[in-house]
Amino acid sequence: MSFQQITPAQLHAMRQADAPCILVDVRTSPEVMRGMIDGARHIVLPSLPGNVDSLPFDHDVVFYCQSGARSAQACMWFAAQGGRRVYNLQGGILAWMREGYPLSI
Repeated sequence: MSFQQITPAQLHAMRQADAPCILVDVRTSPEVMRGMIDGARHIVLPSLPGNVDSLPFDHDVVFYCQSGARSAQACMWFAAQGGRRVYNLQGGILAWMREGYPLSI
């Protein structure tokens, strides 16, 4: 099993098209307090195994973190558990913000 990279523009287009995707923010709580992508679920990376049952294995699941490294780990792990359509937000939330997309607080 593997995962794919998704750019901020591709994620934005997916969300604009009302494509059903689950966003998972794996950053720490202090990082999330600075803002997150609207509609994302916050599951700290070390807590992911304990929350796997809350994630759908047959829908698009997009993981993100600050820069894309921790979310890549989350993607690898989730894909190994059976996730079929797993995406890593390339460049993380920093890339999302650089592209001018909004955050919610």
